[in-house]
Amino acid sequence: MSITPERRGPNRREFVVFGLGAFTVAALPLLERRRGHVVRRTMPVMGTIATFAVVHRDVHAAHAAIDAAMNELLRVERTMTRFTTTSDLGQANLAAARGPVAVGRETAYVVSEALRWADATDGAYDPAIGGCVALWDVTHRHEPPPEERVARLAGRTLHRFVEVDTHRATPVVLYRDDDAKLDLGSIAKGYGVDRAVAALRERGVTSAIVEAGGDLYAVGTSPGGDPWRVGIQDPNDDRALVGTIDVADAAIATSGTYRQFFRYRGRRYHHLLDPRTGAPRATPVQSLTITADSCMHADVAATALFGMAPDRAVHVLTRCAPGGSIVRRV
Repeated sequence: MSITPERRGPNRREFVVFGLGAFTVAALPLLERRRGHVVRRTMPVMGTIATFAVVHRDVHAAHAAIDAAMNELLRVERTMTRFTTTSDLGQANLAAARGPVAVGRETAYVVSEALRWADATDGAYDPAIGGCVALWDVTHRHEPPPEERVARLAGRTLHRFVEVDTHRATPVVLYRDDDAKLDLGSIAKGYGVDRAVAALRERGVTSAIVEAGGDLYAVGTSPGGDPWRVGIQDPNDDRALVGTIDVADAAIATSGTYRQFFRYRGRRYHHLLDPRTGAPRATPVQSLTITADSCMHADVAATALFGMAPDRAVHVLTRCAPGGSIVRRV
């Protein structure tokens, strides 16, 4: 984690250099040069780097707010990661095929939302293919997994075998197929950003950016009172943008094939899997950018709609996240 308190009022150059993963953020021309300090910090979380940029008159208050926001992101990670056996998800993946497993209310909510998107896409998006995600493990693999192991998990609509219920007023998760394994990597990070934003607002922050691995929320407006301007990275050039969008009190998320992948015999195998084939989605699209009212909705939509025909993608987005929009498909 790095801490960079600013000791003077913000200027345009400081905003231009906010490189945030899939995005670059720049404030529009500032109207009040002394409105506040810009406090920036980063932290590793959920397999990526989260970046906070908070505008505040009081540097110490800004850091306290960022501390609270970071704790929220870490709490969501501890609760919903599939990489430990102590998290809600880890416990469910170990035992929910044998009987109901108690989970927290937040986990039950996020799982229910993921299942809602899976139903809306008729299984084109499936949060229960955690076994397939682990099988491909594109950040460590150098060649595709055996075809017979992929075929076993392909086209199973495993999300239909996941149930969220309550038992004695406690939320529980139950799997009715041994191969169902939840992976909330497409939605929990966005939910975590939403919780981090709520923590900032509870501490009086009215102008900030929170970004984690392609999921971004713009709190309020930039220091000059205008919307935040967010540049979307060109998937073919880390130094170029394919477009910009102005946002205030809204979320943006981008999914792409250009960051998590391996090459084998001239072909690129990326991490965005198609549940119907059990393999990386076959599509000429390299990135999809979504805006929505919450980062959770933007996050899951950017994965669920990736590679989907434009008309159908708009239909699903309108149904599941009214007010959301497809900003750019590259």
